[in-house]
Amino acid sequence: TQEQVTRLLEQPSRNTAKGIRDKAMLELLYATGMRVSELIAVQMEDVNFSLEYVVCRDAERLRVIPLGGKAKEALKFYLKEARDRLLCGKKGNYLFVNCQGNSMSRQGFWKVLKGYAVDAGIHRDITPHTLRHSFAVHMLQNGADVKSVQEMLGHSDISSTQIYLGMNVARMRDVYMK
Repeated sequence: TQEQVTRLLEQPSRNTAKGIRDKAMLELLYATGMRVSELIAVQMEDVNFSLEYVVCRDAERLRVIPLGGKAKEALKFYLKEARDRLLCGKKGNYLFVNCQGNSMSRQGFWKVLKGYAVDAGIHRDITPHTLRHSFAVHMLQNGADVKSVQEMLGHSDISSTQIYLGMNVARMRDVYMK
């Protein structure tokens, strides 16, 4: 739910480099609907703050995804306050690095997410893909058109995106009844 996502996004501490990084990763993942493999592959030059987008690369193509305000703010704070500390003097072009200054792994992010889900009181199985699903459903619930969500998710076939419309049936019923 949107309330659970909000609780999840509030968990990372802004007092540690790791917490600042985690907040930026969670905000970016939820704001863009990226796959975790795409998130950890983001390079420094893939983020454009002035035009407010991030370039996302998957195996077949490249897509440009708008960068929401909260994600943009969290990323800027991460770059200003935490990334250099996490790099430990190393050079690297990956946006997100682990506590040893190396690129973040999918498994590393999965552990981070699991920990924050527990802290947020979310008592169901949650994966990075859960945030991708939440992004899609919440976008559609808030009025985004299916074609735009399809583009942002990188689905080549609209039928893959239309699955998320089925999750919106209760809301459509309420609107109809009103």
